[in-house]
Amino acid sequence: MCNFQSRYLRYWLQIGGLGLTLGCTAGWAQELPAPKVSDETSSSQTLPGTESAQTPVTAQKEMLFGGLTRSQAEEFLLNAKIISIKDLSVGVTIPQRAALSDGRLKHDAKVQSIDIQKAQFQTLKGTELDFRDSYKFNIAAYELDKLLDLNMVPPCVERKVGGGAAAVSWWVDDALMELDRQKKKIQPPNSMRWNQQKSMYQVYDQLIYNTDPNQGNILYTKDWQIWVIDHTRAFRKFKTLENPKILSHCDRKLLEKLRGLSKDVLDQKLKPYLSDMQIEGILARRDLIVKFFDEQIAQQKPTLFDFEPDQK
Repeated sequence: MCNFQSRYLRYWLQIGGLGLTLGCTAGWAQELPAPKVSDETSSSQTLPGTESAQTPVTAQKEMLFGGLTRSQAEEFLLNAKIISIKDLSVGVTIPQRAALSDGRLKHDAKVQSIDIQKAQFQTLKGTELDFRDSYKFNIAAYELDKLLDLNMVPPCVERKVGGGAAAVSWWVDDALMELDRQKKKIQPPNSMRWNQQKSMYQVYDQLIYNTDPNQGNILYTKDWQIWVIDHTRAFRKFKTLENPKILSHCDRKLLEKLRGLSKDVLDQKLKPYLSDMQIEGILARRDLIVKFFDEQIAQQKPTLFDFEPDQK
């Protein structure tokens, strides 16, 4: 049985909608299946003869960003040469996988250039009016992630690919999809920390009104860090929450970051990718999220937690 204190076990059993079955794994290497989102074990490689002192960053970021900080990863995605590019066999937005190199580092990126708008569109949930599916929302999702200091959306930039504008996102290596985790019944070694992360990205999904939160867009690296990808169908104009019942718990720092969002800041960071009405929708949904948690706090419910990113 997992070695969790009983008070924490009771606390996290209150979380709804996370589909958790408590248990322990013997280790990722024994249970991790071949990643469905990648056909290579790793796409990051430092080229021979180009080794140099790296900027000190956390072990987590060194592993995921090839020794680069977020800003350095953005610079790489913007300026590295595209060596090759191919279509992916998964994804309805016709994504591509590109191999990039700046002469020192080689790493892959996910490329999406879709940008469509329809008066109405039939989805699995029904008919959606004023439908948008745009690569621009991937970039907006990353910029908003940075504003919230969430660190769950991989670096993403806008650049020209094949003559057209596209979102170019850092490829997450050796990733396990949530879909495969559920199929193989793999459980994280630290269920409490895992549930904390899930609560945080569920808050984020409600903030951006993500209409396509499918299990193939939730990835886990070997340290059980959660990464969420593909937000091309997010950022609807609605001023209501897409699924308010999913809200249950929130990181204390994330809640304060939400309180601090302002129209001026969102205009500055997101205006190139979102309309005024979409930004107004973010702020309206932010207000509803903050109101929900403030009410929970007022009722003295165990709603807030303090997430420690480096605690495994």
